[in-house]
Amino acid sequence: MKVFAISDLHLSGLADKPMDIFGEGWEGHFDKIKADWEAKVGDGDIVLIGGDTSWGMKLEEGLYDVASLAPLKGKKVFVRGNHDYWWSGISRVRDGAPEGFFFLQNDCLKIGNVVIAGSRGWTCPGSADFTEHDLKLYQREAERFRLAFHEVKKVREEGDTLIVLMHYPPTGVKKEDTLFTELFEENKVDKVVFGHLHGSVYYPLKSEKNGIEYVLTSCDKTKFSLTEILSIS
Repeated sequence: MKVFAISDLHLSGLADKPMDIFGEGWEGHFDKIKADWEAKVGDGDIVLIGGDTSWGMKLEEGLYDVASLAPLKGKKVFVRGNHDYWWSGISRVRDGAPEGFFFLQNDCLKIGNVVIAGSRGWTCPGSADFTEHDLKLYQREAERFRLAFHEVKKVREEGDTLIVLMHYPPTGVKKEDTLFTELFEENKVDKVVFGHLHGSVYYPLKSEKNGIEYVLTSCDKTKFSLTEILSIS
């Protein structure tokens, strides 16, 4: 079994917002992603999707874009991004999605000996224009991760790999300590997958902090290809 990840698909099947307005590199971006996906992913594999899946504003618009991934192989695991306005009510999202699609919110998922915990995350202190409102959301998202790790403890067994899936980067570019990284270290996370960053914004695709691997998977950063996170023989 292999675990892959990609983020920020920004699909717009029913929403009028084509991504090529952000530059030529985005032209036909979903076709590029699908071609790479089909070349890499098998039926028993997992694909982590780190938020901003759809530009849709309504649930049916978002689920239309989610369903466009149904013909592609693998189990799909999602967290919410800051642009996923269609994601309203986790039960409604889960009930409307195809089989083999999983949506994380304050909880975790175990597939084989891989445990995936997820939440959206938020802008961290020290970021430009960080406000008191951001502080409240940052603290709220940290609490969501505490709830998720409470669920992890119920299912994690010796030898399991624990992966965190989130949308926002868990630190600034200087990799300073945050509530997120402290929780990840406390709960012995192995890998953290995130997205959100685009264009010329600098952040390494892979980095390490206190024994945890951090992987940026925004699709334009990875040339619209999936990143292999883990391979288990």
